Parts: sequence; structure tokens; C-alpha cells
Amino acid sequence: MINNNRHHSQFQLALQRFRGNKTAMACVFILGFLYFSAVFAEFLSPYSYKDEQRQYSYCPPTPVHFFDQGRLTWPYVYGLQLSFNEFYKREYVTDVNTKYRVKLFASGESYKLLGLIPTRVHLLGVESPGRIYLLGADSRGRDIFSRLIFGGRVSLSIGLIGVLISFTIGLLIGGAAGYYGGRVDNYLMRLCEMVIMFPGFYLLLALRSAVPDDFNSVQVYFAIILILSFIGWASLARIIRGMCLSLREREYVLAAKSLGVNDFHIITQHILPHTLSYSIFAVMLSIPGYILGESALSLIGLGIQDPFASWGNMLSDAMSIVRIKFAPWILWPAFFIFLTVICFNIIGNVLRDCLDPNLKGN
Repeated sequence: MINNNRHHSQFQLALQRFRGNKTAMACVFILGFLYFSAVFAEFLSPYSYKDEQRQYSYCPPTPVHFFDQGRLTWPYVYGLQLSFNEFYKREYVTDVNTKYRVKLFASGESYKLLGLIPTRVHLLGVESPGRIYLLGADSRGRDIFSRLIFGGRVSLSIGLIGVLISFTIGLLIGGAAGYYGGRVDNYLMRLCEMVIMFPGFYLLLALRSAVPDDFNSVQVYFAIILILSFIGWASLARIIRGMCLSLREREYVLAAKSLGVNDFHIITQHILPHTLSYSIFAVMLSIPGYILGESALSLIGLGIQDPFASWGNMLSDAMSIVRIKFAPWILWPAFFIFLTVICFNIIGNVLRDCLDPNLKGN
């Protein structure tokens, strides 16, 4: 039997192996859904991330009903009334006489879809004064479901943009160090070691303290990206440097030198592409670190500030055991952080196995 694998490139074979892993593909679909929801956050969320209704503070998730007196009907939610029991504990009493139909493509707060198209259409909603809290409300009566979607836009994008910047720096510095060697290699590697020797989180706090206090959330957002990128490039540069030390002696590199091709072109076109297999899964394994870094800063009040939402600053409500016991639904951001980190780690590990040359032909 003729082996058709020889007609495929190593990357195509690795992609076939990856598609055959059901767990990894499930993680791809989960991450794809999260990023899709972050892009279309305004449309998918019933309310704005800053829409407050203090009378619904810590409102539990509102169940959506599909049956009325035993008959299937259009989905609806009941009205809620805040009251206090004999122990002065707040309770939300269901008003069975007041029903609010769940509307698809409901009219709500105006926004610009993708930042371009002005509209008021949201995927679902209920008529005022009714409220629909699919995952409950926070201390200010803001919809946690809506804030999770908007928060994903911040937390997920920081991971992608930060890793793109740091890996570009790491690839170029590592490639230059490995290609030139000598003094250039020595100076660049000492620089990498200076960055690596500091504990990451403490370096993160030190750099964040240098950011002016009068920065708004948008400026803090870009400052966090730059800080995380500065911390993350050094370890990659060291590994790429080791790979480039051997690649620079290959015949195609020597041929390019003899033809007078400039060094930058040789590094970017003939050396760095051969580090692609490592770089792909290293990127996947690095993104969770950026998400956790932003979440940690926002959790302790040094990151994204209210009313802007990120998964980190949403967890600040869960700093008290009493609040968690009273309103356990405020832990939803922790679940999404955990889910995202696990998905990226699984994808990275599967990519590492698929791109490993030792597995070729298995």
C-alpha cells in the first residue's frame, strides 16, 4: 500500500492529528464561542456593563419558564420584589401575578454594532420594569451575564495582544542572538536573564506602580498589555536563540549569505520560520499567563476599574466568604477564567504532541 502521508507537509499531518483529538477540538469550539461573544458583546448581552439597578442588589438568577399551568408557552420570567424576613435577611419574592415575556431581538440601550452600525437591538430582553438575570446580579444590581461577556472582551483580548507583542520581541531578539553570536549574543542573553531573575508577579506589581494614577481604564488597559509583554518575552528569546544557533549553520542559510541577502531577511525568512512548530504551542501555553496576570491586577484594584468590566475586577466582589455564601453566583468569573486557562493549556499540549517531529509517521 502506498503511504500518502509523504505527499503532505509536516504541518498538514500535525493538523490532521489535532483534528482527530476530540478534547482539543472541543476546547477550540469553546474558545471560539467565547471570542465570538466578546466581539458581539453589545448584541448578545441584555444590558450594558454599567447598567445599575440598586433595588436588585445580589438578585439570584431568574429562572426562565416555558410552561404556564401545564401548557407549553412562550418563555417568560416572573417579577421580583425585594423583602426582608424576620431575621432581617433580604429575600426576593416571586410575584406570580406579574409576567414578562422574553423577547428575541428586543429593543434596549443604544450602541454601535462592531463600533460602526448604530442600533438598539439586543438578542434577548424583557420589557421594563422587568429584569432578566440569567446568572444573577452583583452588589449594584448589574447583570452578571452581561458583564461576563463585556469582561471577556478585556481579559481575552489582553491575552492575544500581549502574547503577540512579546512573541514578536522574543523571536527577533532570540533570532538575532542565535544568528550573530559573540558579543551580540552575550549582551542580549544577559538582558534576558535580568528580566527572568525577577519573580514575575512582583515585577508586574513594580511596573504597574510606575503607571500614573490618573490613567483611565482604556489607558490602564494598554499599560497592562505593555507590562505583561515586557515580562513575557525573555524566556522565549532564550529558547529561540538555542534553536537559531544550529539553524544558522544549515546549507540554505549559508547559501543566502553567499548571495548577499541581508541579515534581517535571513533571520525572518530562513531561520525563524523553522521555529514555527515550537512557537505555535508556546503561544497557546503563554496566553493563560497573560489572562491570569490581568485578572490578578484587576482583582487587587490595580487593573481595570469600575464601571468597566473584566473577569478580574468582577471577582473583587468575591473577596469575602460571607458574600460568597450569601451570593455564590458572583463566582462565575472564576469559572470562566478557569475554563479559558484549561482550554488553552489543553490545546497547547496537544499541539506540542502533534508538532513533535518524533511522532511523525505514528
